[in-house]
Amino acid sequence: MMDWRGFATDMAAMARTFLARDSVALTLDKIVEAAVQRVDGCDAAGVLVLRRDQVTTLVSTEQLVDDSDRLQEAEREGPCFDAAGMGHAVFRIQDLSTEAVRWRSYAPRAHALGIGSMMGFLLYTDDQDNLGALNLYSRRPGAFDDDSETAGWLLAAHAAVALSGAHEHATLQRAVDSRHVIGEAMGMLMERHHIDEEAAFTVLRRYSQENNLKLRDVARQFTDKGTQPTGDGVHGP
Repeated sequence: MMDWRGFATDMAAMARTFLARDSVALTLDKIVEAAVQRVDGCDAAGVLVLRRDQVTTLVSTEQLVDDSDRLQEAEREGPCFDAAGMGHAVFRIQDLSTEAVRWRSYAPRAHALGIGSMMGFLLYTDDQDNLGALNLYSRRPGAFDDDSETAGWLLAAHAAVALSGAHEHATLQRAVDSRHVIGEAMGMLMERHHIDEEAAFTVLRRYSQENNLKLRDVARQFTDKGTQPTGDGVHGP
């Protein structure tokens, strides 16, 4: 029977880690630990990312999870590939030994690893065929019921928030870094050729367009290697 009071305590503790800097890994660790400790029937848990056909295990409670992830990647089939292709938000597999028709390679080999039943919860998808999933495993068939699925949904919601926050932070950091390097390159052009800010930016932008390079890559090339873009009357050394 689910210990909902203990589960709620764990959820509150995880929510507080969102306020800490660089807390994503810690949050994911707590999520999979809570799954094993609090979700009835759960023996192991992990969070993975599927980018096209490449599977990356972000966190796992034991080797069984990593082995299952590697097996799905090697066979190019399994519940996470189905979730990515069909947009399934959740799957619950009561007995993996009966799934050989659906996954001819993955199912029998995963069962041989000791997996009896499993659940998976979609964390996100995007237009580049990327997927994040929280997966819960049991060594016995029929381990998961409706309460287990509800608890898994709640844990998955925390994991989705943590990963979304990490993605937004990384995007913002890249934007800040790009702005910094572009500004540095513009400053070097302005100083070297006695031109104004608008002219320096025009040089970088035109070189970027003519050579099909991102503006930040042109700027970094200039600041790191001293290779200077040309254009609008400004010539390299």
